Amino acid sequence: MSDLWDVVVAGAGIVGAACALECVSRGLKTAIVERGGIGGGATAAGMGHIVVMDDSPAQMALTLYSQTLWRELSSRLPANVEYEQCGTLWVASDEEEMREVHRKSDVYASAGVRTEILDIHSLAEAEPNLRQPLTGALLVPSDAVLYPPCAAGFLIAEALQLGARLYTPRKMLSAVDGRALLDDGTELRAAHIVIASGVDATQLIPELPIRKRKGHLAITDRYLGFVRHQLVELGYLKSAHSSTADSVAFNVQPRRTGQILIGSSRQYNAEGSEVNHKILAAMIERAQSYLPEIGGLSTIRVWTGFRAATPDKLPLIGSWPEDQSLILATGHEGLGITTSLGTARLLADYVCGAKTEIPIEPYLPGRFARMAAHA
Repeated sequence: MSDLWDVVVAGAGIVGAACALECVSRGLKTAIVERGGIGGGATAAGMGHIVVMDDSPAQMALTLYSQTLWRELSSRLPANVEYEQCGTLWVASDEEEMREVHRKSDVYASAGVRTEILDIHSLAEAEPNLRQPLTGALLVPSDAVLYPPCAAGFLIAEALQLGARLYTPRKMLSAVDGRALLDDGTELRAAHIVIASGVDATQLIPELPIRKRKGHLAITDRYLGFVRHQLVELGYLKSAHSSTADSVAFNVQPRRTGQILIGSSRQYNAEGSEVNHKILAAMIERAQSYLPEIGGLSTIRVWTGFRAATPDKLPLIGSWPEDQSLILATGHEGLGITTSLGTARLLADYVCGAKTEIPIEPYLPGRFARMAAHA
């Protein structure tokens, strides 16, 4: 059996869901293939932050663009998505990190992002449960959080309402020259096959420059008001997350339910999904070093997931040089929730031959072929 489509999307996580909705919204006949549940995989293992990040100009451009799209969509999101513009506090524990606060403030200001620098007293007032004293913080009020699985579910439901078709539970076994073979024998033919399956993208294109990064998360019972903002240590940027070694960093966020989501950890070369209790203990200890009373809260669930990481920490968006029918939307690592809508808009513009609102060149997969040629 063979079906003909304009676009077939592999993966119904939040990136695939966003891509499907954007494509079908433009009148493209769109199919979605998902082997598991909607919003599973890396989406279920994400913290759900909608943040502007400044590791590189390209990262800042995509996160800021996508955050704007989320804000525009927020009034239509159902209550179960739990969208909350709580803001982020980048917490400084010493004068070196306070200098980073000022640097980040200048970078954000140059991009038109409003921030506020908090001194030791303002920080204590903003977050009374943080340890005292801390040096200060950078507040980014526009940052938000949401519940990723339900956000993906909403995007898929919207796409289906507009005429997209969902093939589930179906696994895409191969994708070559505009033909996608599913595990029940169905063949889907399309001008564009969008690979939005996270780390599983390497099963379809083994040579992709993607590494699996394992992360742990924990969530507490309901303690309304214990934390008011997303809290991230500036050491998260400075040294806590190596690109090779196992690491943990302080990163917690409040949920609308009153629960506290606790991260974060990073492991490479870890294949199993089981909880690493040594990593979990280090992650909780790190959180407790900033929020001393968090150790006394009841943790009701711990889980892990895998994110798709690229060497330059930027996603792959655009056609794969070896097969122009394959359009990549993967490699977002820990920013897939934030950048899903921006990725989808760029990808749909690319497929339709429209001008993109931000340059797509930094994210094109061909950049790695160019890097190899110049190595």
